[in-house]
Amino acid sequence: MTTPGTPPVTAGPPTLTGPDGLTSAEVAERVGRGAVNRLTERTSRSIGEIVRANVLTRFNAILGALFVLVMVTGSFADGLFGIVLVVNSAIGIVQEYLAKRKLDRLALLNAPTTRVVRDGEVRVVATTDVVQDDLIELRTGDEVPADGTLIASAGLELNEANLTGESDPVAHDEGEAIMSGTSVVAGSGRYHASKVGADAYVNRIAADARKFTRTRSEIQESINTLLTYITWVIVAALPIAIWSQWRTVGDQGWREVVIRSAAGVVGLVPEGLVLLTSVAFLLSAVQLTRRNVLVQQLPAVEGLARVDVVCLDKTGTLTAGEIAFEDAHTLDGQDGDEIRCALGALADDPNANGTLTAVAAAVDSPGWERTQTIPFNSSRKWSAACFAQRSTWVLGAPEVLLAADPQPSPPEVLEQIRSQVARLADSGRRVVLLARSEQHLAEPTLPPDLTPAALVTLTEQVRPDAAETLAYFAEQDVAIKVISGDNPVTVAAVARSVGLDVGEPVDARTLPDEPEALREVLATHSVFGRVTPEQKRAFVHALQADGHVVAMTGDGVNDALALKDADIGVAMGNGAQATKAVAELVLLDGRFSHLPDVLAEGRRVIGNVERVANLFVAKNAMSLVAILAAAVIAVPFPFLPRHLTLVSAVTIGIPAFFLALGPNRRRYLSGFLGRILRFAVPSGAVAGLAVIASYLLAGSSYGVPRDQFAERCTVEAGAKAVADVECWQPGSGATITLLTVFFWILVVLSRPFRPWKAALVAAMVALAVTAFLWPFAARFFNLDAPLPLMWQSLAIGAAGAGLVEVIYRLSPSVRTAHHIRD
Repeated sequence: MTTPGTPPVTAGPPTLTGPDGLTSAEVAERVGRGAVNRLTERTSRSIGEIVRANVLTRFNAILGALFVLVMVTGSFADGLFGIVLVVNSAIGIVQEYLAKRKLDRLALLNAPTTRVVRDGEVRVVATTDVVQDDLIELRTGDEVPADGTLIASAGLELNEANLTGESDPVAHDEGEAIMSGTSVVAGSGRYHASKVGADAYVNRIAADARKFTRTRSEIQESINTLLTYITWVIVAALPIAIWSQWRTVGDQGWREVVIRSAAGVVGLVPEGLVLLTSVAFLLSAVQLTRRNVLVQQLPAVEGLARVDVVCLDKTGTLTAGEIAFEDAHTLDGQDGDEIRCALGALADDPNANGTLTAVAAAVDSPGWERTQTIPFNSSRKWSAACFAQRSTWVLGAPEVLLAADPQPSPPEVLEQIRSQVARLADSGRRVVLLARSEQHLAEPTLPPDLTPAALVTLTEQVRPDAAETLAYFAEQDVAIKVISGDNPVTVAAVARSVGLDVGEPVDARTLPDEPEALREVLATHSVFGRVTPEQKRAFVHALQADGHVVAMTGDGVNDALALKDADIGVAMGNGAQATKAVAELVLLDGRFSHLPDVLAEGRRVIGNVERVANLFVAKNAMSLVAILAAAVIAVPFPFLPRHLTLVSAVTIGIPAFFLALGPNRRRYLSGFLGRILRFAVPSGAVAGLAVIASYLLAGSSYGVPRDQFAERCTVEAGAKAVADVECWQPGSGATITLLTVFFWILVVLSRPFRPWKAALVAAMVALAVTAFLWPFAARFFNLDAPLPLMWQSLAIGAAGAGLVEVIYRLSPSVRTAHHIRD
């Protein structure tokens, strides 16, 4: 019978696979006709997409059109912004391509693999190399790579939540169809792949199960919102700029109108903002790969910086993830030799979980004949096996096995065992109970005659860097929730050993199901034991509902759903493939101590992008104010495009590149876009008004009277649409004023100062001064500023800089954000 919501099972084509799997020739034939498991989803853009994303943008279209118009006028120096446009796009393409190559190579090295039977041998191949009719072997933790029909099953249970939304594992027997996009949570099996690649069910109608789920990025959302605003501003300002310049310099011809209008609109375009944001993300991802952290989604770098709660499992995170068998404490009335034989027989299982693997390393198998196996399942928390002519043996969580009803042992015996379990667990040991039954197991339920036989203790090695890592998170006000399937007392003991303030550990089996009640418990407790996979997911949802940004770490299949629902999923490199597939970050060497590096990278990106965004938005605000003011008072736009190219290069473009990539340890603060608008818009408006004042005062003192303007600024047909230098003295004065104000904005945004920042600002000031003093540069940028004009323009700029300082000091949130930077 089909469960509601279960995908319809359709028979695939008849398999051509023999019992030994496909031969090499048969594999080659299927590869030749494209019957392979290649998917279209990828974690990075193609080269064509990279080029299109960096070239075909709305702002490149605007600047490109303006560049063509300026070139038509013959004023090639004023088209310098077009070269900057090309360089910006080229840098973005090269940076993303180089990062793509590195990340793709690393992703390939860590790509999921599948066990297939070919030429009679079990081989491990890349999941994308699976072909139609392959004989696939499944074990616990594997993802099902293609659709097919089981030919063998040993307690195989699949998590089909990606397809049906149901989180309960579903048992599958021989002859049943299984679907790609599911994962093995228990048991093992073999099946023929009848549908692969694009024909597989999950890729036809449920691509989201395997495809990236986009990580939310406050930076990208804010930048996109900002770009939308700026686009509408440009649409509204362009006709105003053309009309005002036609009215003021139209008598000089259409070339002059085009150049002046282009200068105003160019100032409204944040041509480098998106580039620097993308470069900052990409280089952070590449930097983290050098620390064995694979970033599967670039915004995850920023996302971890926003995290204020980290949920982590004890095993594999606080501990090394590898357990060792310590001892078997035989209970009264049991034979110690038989206990060790039973343990060895249970551990002699090709699909052994971590506990049985540790036992197998220390206890030899007696060679008992196994007649039935019930594999370990994280929901029931026990495994069992039946042996010919011998007892049935069960190994699992003591509290689960001791709670079996009916229970043949007297209550006082059970209480003594519970006390012994508590004592052992208090010392930080992992304790499991070995019990026996004389009944043959017919289904995965505990037998009624279950008798406790021994307490098996295992030890875990605490990671040497765990205490330091958790201390770092405490300093950064990031809360830690230890969520484990182990005994809560054991979990608490390990947590205490690494310096966590544990409080009262909570047994998750006593937790309420109501979300509100669960939120209250999570707010007051930090250590939780006996947590089921469904509860891990519920914990994430409850914390998110309480306004937290949640990161979830894990390595087992039972962590996959919680990782997928968390804001940031962090998988261990030695974890299950299903877990790594849904995680945004993979710690390739399994070291939890890398997370502070990721947190620091994310904070660096957020803080630095905010810095450079302030610079670009201030320029946009300045240009808008200057355009409107020039239209209202009927004066030419104060600058030529080449003037703004110079100002943008030395106060925004070059310093922004270094600031975006420099160190920054600022803690995350919400309100990214609001802080930018509160500082950059008024600062830019001050710069715009200072520029207009400087232009008017320079024009009346040093410029050419309006009635002589046409005569002095003649334009030869086909020549440059720029008159002699003297005509542009007011523009030179406005440029000095703008440089002064924007250099102070740069100083404000560079706080707190470090030697490298001081050197950066000094170098930019030197470049600006060189542009005025070097004759070639002065002619190229059309700058002419007699000493009196220079001092006058500097004074107006200093007044504007003073107002910028006032704005900065009157914005507490902005000032706070800046003062806690690197």
